Amino acid sequence: MRLGVLDIGSNTVHLLLVDAYAGARPVAFATHKRPLSLVRFLDDAGAITQEGQSELLDFIREAARFAARHGAEDMLAFCTSAIREAANGQQVLDRVLTETGVELGELSGEQEAGMTYHAVRRWYGWGAETILDLDIGGGSFEMAIGTDEFPAAARSVPLGAGRLTRDWLPGDPPSIPDIKALRAYVRETLADPVRELSALGRPSLVAGTSKTFRSLARITGAAPSTEGPYVKRVLRQEDLKLWTNRLAAMSAAERAELPGVSEIRAPQLLAGAIVAYEAMKAFDIKSLRICPWALREGLILRRFDHLLYDGEQPFGSSVGVGHVLLGQQPVAPTADL
Repeated sequence: MRLGVLDIGSNTVHLLLVDAYAGARPVAFATHKRPLSLVRFLDDAGAITQEGQSELLDFIREAARFAARHGAEDMLAFCTSAIREAANGQQVLDRVLTETGVELGELSGEQEAGMTYHAVRRWYGWGAETILDLDIGGGSFEMAIGTDEFPAAARSVPLGAGRLTRDWLPGDPPSIPDIKALRAYVRETLADPVRELSALGRPSLVAGTSKTFRSLARITGAAPSTEGPYVKRVLRQEDLKLWTNRLAAMSAAERAELPGVSEIRAPQLLAGAIVAYEAMKAFDIKSLRICPWALREGLILRRFDHLLYDGEQPFGSSVGVGHVLLGQQPVAPTADL
């Protein structure tokens, strides 16, 4: 079966097509994405502008045609904090449905954390025992911990790299007082969720998911993406501390010259590094593993599980993702994947 997953994120809009069969791992068939930083299209009231909506609609139409052309049988479509927290988020969702026929489901921050953890668990298996997953997005930062298929606890806080850059680091490069103020805010915001998740025990494995963690690992010496997903990639706290200080002295253009850093993400890499470092410090993590699977893969895995099995659904499985049968009229979001 070929399944499409359309992910409307804060930094990119991304369609992933995968092939999967009963008992087999999902294999990526094709991908189609565009750098679209929706946070850049917010007006003073926090609403997505007409220009931003037009860019979004163009890509969704493009993605639907791409999926149909490559034989996708159905497509899961979802959005995260970029639209969820916009002042006109519901109006944007309604317009997308009316003008493209694609129904975007909304994921809460906790659902994002839960489904990303699910992908990490599947990647590392039961031998990993207790897993703590950290995921830095453009608008939010997710944390989840557990020993089972789905986490025992999941938290989401407004510490996305794009959001923090816009709200706290206006300079290029940013000023030292602004950086200090951001660090203090990140520590304060992390205090309660870190305390809550730490109470559940010490993790056996800590994973970092998202492009921000991959970029940070790359600039600190991890293997490039061209070496494939099975190469072990590690991000160490001591290396991250050094590079966070270096990033603070760089302009966005200078950061974009670093290996593994794209032009669109370069301005927010410092904010991402600060969140990553403060989280690792708060959880007392000396190093973490970079996991190649994240939210999209979690949703794909859950969808195929739902097709294969019936029964009671575990924590994190009811995520309200839009489910579009390609070539047909859109249907209401499925209660489960």
